[in-house]
Amino acid sequence: MKNIICDIDGVLLHNNKLIPGSDTFIHRILAQGNPLVLLTNYPVQTGKDLQNRLDAAGIEVPEACFYTSAMATADFLKHQQGSKAFVIGEGALTHELYKAGFTITDINPDFVIIGETRSYNWDMIHKAAGFVANGARFIATNPDTHGPAYSPACGALCAPIERITGRMPFYIGKPSSWIIRSALNHIDGHSEDTVIIGDNMRTDILAGFQAGLETILVTSGVSKLEDIDKEPFRPNHIFACAGDIDVV
Repeated sequence: MKNIICDIDGVLLHNNKLIPGSDTFIHRILAQGNPLVLLTNYPVQTGKDLQNRLDAAGIEVPEACFYTSAMATADFLKHQQGSKAFVIGEGALTHELYKAGFTITDINPDFVIIGETRSYNWDMIHKAAGFVANGARFIATNPDTHGPAYSPACGALCAPIERITGRMPFYIGKPSSWIIRSALNHIDGHSEDTVIIGDNMRTDILAGFQAGLETILVTSGVSKLEDIDKEPFRPNHIFACAGDIDVV
């Protein structure tokens, strides 16, 4: 029985509205007993928040099934030396870092960690750039540059710090294979027994390809059929939506 890693936005939901058939698909996967991870690059919501979001759309999933780039960032940092972090992000990210034993501080941090936030300002950029320039390790939850309606996302918030310091962050989220390995560890799974389902060739499918997973593209979100030929890699399967998937 295969493990399932499934993206949320563009596969199960559009904003907070159900994509028809995705509820039936997820409930079938749970009934079959497949180990399931609902994986998102978005670090602003906790597992409980995401559970509530899907429940409101008609998809009932245990909280333990959710895995975010904030959780993967905390998992990554637990394997590194250092315990102090300067964080630009929301409560869900700092919550995961506190759980992992980190001190959140602007005094000699070992790491500068960037997530999504709407309260971004000059002082944050100034401090973060200074810390990175003086040796703090630069970590970002995900490389996405924007969300719906061109709302600035993590990659955009990293850009000024990159320009000032000349240093790139290490991105945890998709298409990095790190988040895939972290999600697999979360369910004690292995790549050869796992399928990833996503709507974006350049994040979900690329991450799965790089991590050695079987890949399923659904065209209900970002990537359309005409986008497939633009990339040098191919998904193993293509479906119009999650409700049509019949290979797991």
